[in-house]
Amino acid sequence: MTTKSMKIGILTAGGDCPGINAAIRGVAKTAIVSHNMKVYGISSGFLGLIEGDYAKLDEADVSGILTLGGTILGTSREKPFKGGESYRRAIDKPQVIKDNYKKMGLDCLVCIGGNGTLKTAEKLSKAGLNVIGIPKTIDNDVWGTDLSFGFDSAVSIATEAIDRLHTTANSHKRIMVIEVMGHQAGWIGLYSGLAGGGDIILIPEIKYDLKILAEYISSRAAKNKGYSIIVVSEGIAREKSKSAGQYIAEQISQLTDHETRGTVLGYLQRGGTPTAMDRILATRYGAYATELIAKRKFGHMVALKNEAITSIPLSATAGKLKLVDPGNALIKKARSLGTCFGDVC
Repeated sequence: MTTKSMKIGILTAGGDCPGINAAIRGVAKTAIVSHNMKVYGISSGFLGLIEGDYAKLDEADVSGILTLGGTILGTSREKPFKGGESYRRAIDKPQVIKDNYKKMGLDCLVCIGGNGTLKTAEKLSKAGLNVIGIPKTIDNDVWGTDLSFGFDSAVSIATEAIDRLHTTANSHKRIMVIEVMGHQAGWIGLYSGLAGGGDIILIPEIKYDLKILAEYISSRAAKNKGYSIIVVSEGIAREKSKSAGQYIAEQISQLTDHETRGTVLGYLQRGGTPTAMDRILATRYGAYATELIAKRKFGHMVALKNEAITSIPLSATAGKLKLVDPGNALIKKARSLGTCFGDVC
């Protein structure tokens, strides 16, 4: 089969993040301009593939979307294999997906998403579909790639927020706690905390001690450092009835008698226009995904390794997480500058 007759579908699944549209554009424009492929956009992630909700994408449809946040295709958290291979709820979703894939006449399905999406993509690949995965997540926790697009934008937003909190904290001599995203991986907390000059950075991968935090803050006050900035990943250990930021703020206030305020960035980190770095990375990923399709190298995820774009088998990344190593060079450097990670200060 020549690439001239190839048809590809694109879907975006899971949470939105800056750079998705740049990736869609990278796939579609490379497919249309360089390989004369036909491209179809599938709405609302795997839900659209189940319901047969799709439309043909021309070059004009993806022009002007490079700088847009979100996804023009829409997204959902539909997990067709939820509950295992034998899971059934009204319909056999994996089989419906296979049937619609065949009905559309697709030669390949491009799945843009994070860990859950890539796990589903790997299962569809095992089920016999031609699939290519593109990693996107602001958490930067997809295993097998040095960087996922969306991360740089999220770090930039979080860093700006920390910068702004410095002025308020200094004016009122308060302890300011800022909660950033990161359920299991603390990459956003680590990077934004370093970039924003956080005095304390708490991430899920490093166990913290509240007494150590209190002593550290008190020692800063004794040195006439009247305020502190605490950057907290949302996934740190805590009382589950409270958000990470709220919990740490309350505990610090009780243990130190210092006025403490908490701020939760939440979805602000996922919205808005992507940074230049994310636009470039997403474009590179999208274009390379199409080249893999042209070479019929299916069942792979696009990845960044040592600044070069490459690919790894979907089976190598599915079900794995890229977590922050407590011995990470950035953590060591931060410690040498006096930053506290809650274990030793």
